[in-house]
Amino acid sequence: MKDAIELITYKPEANCLANKNIVVTGAGSGIGAQAAMSFAEFGATVILAGRTLEKLEWVYDKIEQAGYPKPAIYPINLEGAAEQDFIAMGDALKAEFKCIDGLLHNAAELGARTPIANYPLRDWQKLMQVNVTAPFLMTRSLLPLLQKSQAASILFTGSSVGVKGRAYWGAYAVSKAACENMMQVLADEFDGNDKIRVNSINPGATRTSMRAVAYPAEDPDTVTEAKDLMNRYIYLMCDESKSVNGQQFNAQPK
Repeated sequence: MKDAIELITYKPEANCLANKNIVVTGAGSGIGAQAAMSFAEFGATVILAGRTLEKLEWVYDKIEQAGYPKPAIYPINLEGAAEQDFIAMGDALKAEFKCIDGLLHNAAELGARTPIANYPLRDWQKLMQVNVTAPFLMTRSLLPLLQKSQAASILFTGSSVGVKGRAYWGAYAVSKAACENMMQVLADEFDGNDKIRVNSINPGATRTSMRAVAYPAEDPDTVTEAKDLMNRYIYLMCDESKSVNGQQFNAQPK
């Protein structure tokens, strides 16, 4: 397994994701969009999952214009999706792909930045649905396809507040802690039994719209761009990391 410094300086080989089918949630913008384009650049067929069709189509066009493998689009509203919607997603992808080799759980809601005492129940339930329940249901529905891969990678997007809670981060921090634990549970269940590995990556301070909402006074020019983190994501999706399981990575130095 690579240490933090090696991960940051890792240089992926061209086409290291060739012939892999990778699902990316929240693929319409931010880290999800950049990850989808980077996975495609290195040879993957990317399934763009997200809420807003226009944004997914924009990423689709970017990938196609660059001459990368033709992606697919699967619109899904994680907030409103029920169990049957995720079962339908699994059925639809099964009809189109022989296996799924990667699943990046990137979509998330930030929610209110307010004390727990003032936290609205509706907002709390929304974040738990999008940030925790949806990844659980999607993972469960796609497991039959992931198990058909020779070396599948499930990757959760972590956060520093999911490792150590922080005042006023409310449901976001709690949901990220839940996802960190879900990653560990899945990794322990699959370890030595399946060709599936499960890890998480904390992108750290990254120039996204969510970051701008969380830190409105921050100068965006001082924040790392998503494209500068993609070698870490590629490593955790390519076969070079197939022995890495149950690990939490920081994409940037603390």
